[in-house]
Amino acid sequence: MDVRLGLSPEELVATMPEAAALIVRSSTQVTDEVLAAGSDLVMVGRAGIGLDNVDVPAATERGVMVLNAPQSNTLLAAEHTMAMLLAMARNIPQAHQALREGRWERSKWNGVELADKTLGVIGLGRIGTLVAQRAMAFGMLLAAYDPFVSAERARQLNVELLSLDELLARSDFLTLHLAKTPETVGLLDAKASASARPGGRLVP
Repeated sequence: MDVRLGLSPEELVATMPEAAALIVRSSTQVTDEVLAAGSDLVMVGRAGIGLDNVDVPAATERGVMVLNAPQSNTLLAAEHTMAMLLAMARNIPQAHQALREGRWERSKWNGVELADKTLGVIGLGRIGTLVAQRAMAFGMLLAAYDPFVSAERARQLNVELLSLDELLARSDFLTLHLAKTPETVGLLDAKASASARPGGRLVP
């Protein structure tokens, strides 16, 4: 195994003639040029969930297998989402910054409780499900938009399935857990945003 970190695109291309397999993370772009340089390449592995940084059609055309690790960081992502949700609800970044600047603004940054607030989950796959399960422990009401999830599965998770417009209109907090595909890019456009509940918050 040859571990090389921080390669430029040009350096990556230069190393490819030696490689039978290439394992990358999200910051490395596996382009058609990279694939073309790997005359002995048989496999590209993504140490993570998505494949948006790999030119999959070009790899397929060259007979190169493309693999990912769909469960490698699902728990981490779900826990990070909960951390961001709590930070947003309690205005932690703003309060922290004010305190660092010598201002005690307790009443200004009180925030809200998560209990009895509606969490809208767009994408009820592995990560979305883990987020929903954790949000339930905070007493949140759960709703989701996912055209690929059955009503029975949603009932098992105590999640109400809604249309996207209904979800936007009802959610106090909204979180997205979708793969980047042509169908999901631009899902929350200006038209969708107009349906959002006033004061609703999008978890970053």
